[in-house]
Parts: sequence; C-alpha cells; structure tokens
Amino acid sequence: MTEQRYPVRLYLAQRLSALVMAPLVLLHLAVIIYAIRNGLDASEILSRTRGSIFWGTVYGLFVVAISVHAAIGLRVIVHEWLKINGPALQGFTWISGLGLLVMGAHTVVAVVW
Repeated sequence: MTEQRYPVRLYLAQRLSALVMAPLVLLHLAVIIYAIRNGLDASEILSRTRGSIFWGTVYGLFVVAISVHAAIGLRVIVHEWLKINGPALQGFTWISGLGLLVMGAHTVVAVVW
C-alpha cells in the first residue's frame, strides 16, 4: 500500500464510522431521555437490556464505530503534536483502536449478557 493511498483510506474509514455513529448517538440519547423521563434506575435499565440481541447488536456496532473513529482521530493528533510517523504511529493507531474495542466490548457484554 502506498503512503499516499493509506491516509485516504483512513479518511474514508473515519467518515464511514461517523456515518454509522450519527444515528446510533441519536438513538442512545433518545434512550437516555426516555430512561430519565420514566424515572428508571440502573437496575431497571439493565433488566431491560439483559439478553437482548437487539441492544447487543446496536451497542456492539456503536463500539466498533467509535473504536475506528477515535483511533484514527487520535492518530492525527499524535502525528500533529508529537511528530510521530511510520511504524510507531501505525502501532499507536492499532493499539488505541484495539484497546477501545476491548473496553467497549467488555461493557456491552456486561450490560447485555
């Protein structure tokens, strides 16, 4: 992969992840508003999400999109501020993306299963 094409793919991946995240953020906010207006506490919310394939899928997709989006965004910040390039920058991107994915997946599993 040429050095010139790789940033274009990252740009497209970040924009695609934003496209996936946008409706999921709106859904998440709607759920929060619904829960607050109906006076639901954490145990009531968890009782409604336990075993739900729908919520597991929604929040699983949300976690994947956030992990991709944030890792690429962090890559840009680290490159601009710290002037890191090459394999170190690529390694940072993968580690941050996988770290976010693992933490998010752990949360989804805790909430749904």
